[in-house]
Amino acid sequence: MEWVKADRGPDFSLFFRDKATDPTGSAILSTVSSRRNMRGAQQQGRIAVTASQPIAPPQPPIPEAGKPPTPAAWQAAFEQALPYAEFLATHATPDQRSRWEAFHGQVALSAEQTALLGSFVRRMPVLVLAGAWCGDCVNQCPIFTRFAEASPLIDVRFLDRDAQPEIAAHLTVCGGQRVPVALFLSEDFHPVVYHGDRTLAAYRLAVADQLGTSCPTGLVPPADEAVAAVVADWLDIFERVQLILRLSGRLRKLHGD
Repeated sequence: MEWVKADRGPDFSLFFRDKATDPTGSAILSTVSSRRNMRGAQQQGRIAVTASQPIAPPQPPIPEAGKPPTPAAWQAAFEQALPYAEFLATHATPDQRSRWEAFHGQVALSAEQTALLGSFVRRMPVLVLAGAWCGDCVNQCPIFTRFAEASPLIDVRFLDRDAQPEIAAHLTVCGGQRVPVALFLSEDFHPVVYHGDRTLAAYRLAVADQLGTSCPTGLVPPADEAVAAVVADWLDIFERVQLILRLSGRLRKLHGD
């Protein structure tokens, strides 16, 4: 039996076949995970044999699959986005700004929530696609600012929905360009997850109100109990992302923890 190399896998494994019984390489008979393991197997006079299986040919690319933005592109978008006060000063009318500020004053964190946010250890850039005119943004975006006030590691920036259409196109919800959408990034600007345009509690409130509009005006502030439910929803999302970052093997290696 003579073994010859057939191919190298995506994980740099070496695939071998029996030259006599499989001249075309249609079945994989042995896999040796590295050159070192191959040499060891040869020295010991053994090569692990696995069940034969067909080799799947490469598939053609899917048309219009597109290319997502690179970390460098996300970083550029984040750096172009504005902090809370600057976003409102740039994009909001005086009336819109008063609504945002009124809701910001309505948002309150409990001692437990503040302590949780203060325990975060990974930097969290958050890029929020928003519109100063949007009632859903009025009733949610100031929550993110409250979270950032409780944790120096949360860096929230706001990007007007129409400012960068190419970036916004990657942050759709159900095929639509809804706002707000929060994109959570790692410290080196790899996307983690994005969420929008409303939390579960916010959707329940919208259904209960039966306003008949896709985007509330923000003219009538929600009740404190409803605000607390939406705050809790968003805090769950922020905490989940923080735990993803905290347990990331790549980031743990980077920080040595």
